[in-house]
Amino acid sequence: MRKEPLKITERSLDGITVFELDGDLALENNAQFRTQFTAALDAGTRKVIVNMAGVDYMDSSGLGELVSCYTALQKVSGRFTLLQLNERLQRVLVITKLYTVFETFESEAAAVDSFPITEISVASDAIPHRQLHQTP
Repeated sequence: MRKEPLKITERSLDGITVFELDGDLALENNAQFRTQFTAALDAGTRKVIVNMAGVDYMDSSGLGELVSCYTALQKVSGRFTLLQLNERLQRVLVITKLYTVFETFESEAAAVDSFPITEISVASDAIPHRQLHQTP
């Protein structure tokens, strides 16, 4: 089996960082993914979707990288989801029982909708106050 170099595209969508992977998530490519993920985490990213549509092959070290990313986000109260896993990668999650850990989605819209809407802080004087009147 020929190993493909990994191309990573990072973009932001509604406050969520989306990593689109294209190539193999395997030993030779893990450092590249880890470096880019860590930089995003250090920059304040707390919501991540990893689009696996372009990943044909992932070895155990690639799976370990996904677990490490998930754990790193959990430690900072973040959230990590996987998107568009092929049948082979889905089987890996079932065999390793990691399907109970990772949230997976078929569509980007469903993955984005799974994240809670960020609360918007509103100045207290902008909210009308109701006065309660007691009747004698």
